[in-house]
Amino acid sequence: MRYLIRISYDGSKFYGFQRLKDVKTVQKSLEDALTKIDRGPVVVKGAGRTDRGVHASDQCVHFDLTHNIPTKGLKEILNKLVGPYIYVKECEEVSLDFHARFSVKQKTYRYRIYFGPFCPQLYDYVFFCPSKLDTSLMKEASKLFLGVHDFQRFVSGERENNTSVIYDISFHEEEEFLDIIFVGKSFYRYMVRNIVGALIDVSLKKRKISEIEASLKGEEVKQFSTAESQGLYLEKIEY
Repeated sequence: MRYLIRISYDGSKFYGFQRLKDVKTVQKSLEDALTKIDRGPVVVKGAGRTDRGVHASDQCVHFDLTHNIPTKGLKEILNKLVGPYIYVKECEEVSLDFHARFSVKQKTYRYRIYFGPFCPQLYDYVFFCPSKLDTSLMKEASKLFLGVHDFQRFVSGERENNTSVIYDISFHEEEEFLDIIFVGKSFYRYMVRNIVGALIDVSLKKRKISEIEASLKGEEVKQFSTAESQGLYLEKIEY
């Protein structure tokens, strides 16, 4: 049987999503729990690999079990084994051709910036910005990222193809918080964090909007800043 679960987790408690040797990751925690439940090795596949410190409100994971377990019971026992920093919100049976990553139609990420006085309780969950940002300038610059682009200058690591599409970038301000919401098809490693870093650089007058345009055209431009991981949330996966 193939199952799909929707989970949320506190990224500050893990060394990222992907399984790593001798450290606590989301994938390893899920696989260890499911291996106990199914009484044999279980491998999970996620919709995306969040980095260390990145949070998720709606990560999706699929896996196969040899035993047919009712979804309600599977959700309950999983939450007992993986809590409290991972929570299974939904559990359902899916067809064998379903894939948590390759079946994705759209992803939404949220980056949260905080302008208020330092608060240790918020440290792992927002990016502390020492000064107010020029959101009008950020909005203007963000329009350059919309549509289909080669994002090679805004990703980390080597890939054969860095082309993707961003459908929407919106800004929501409330008191001392600024949220930047990204909606797109695929987001590669550090892509959202590098885009946010570029927007902040422009806002602080460290870089020019024209440099973003040049980077998206593949021209050689000095690397933009990379926003810190703790402000990033994988917010929604759509199939």
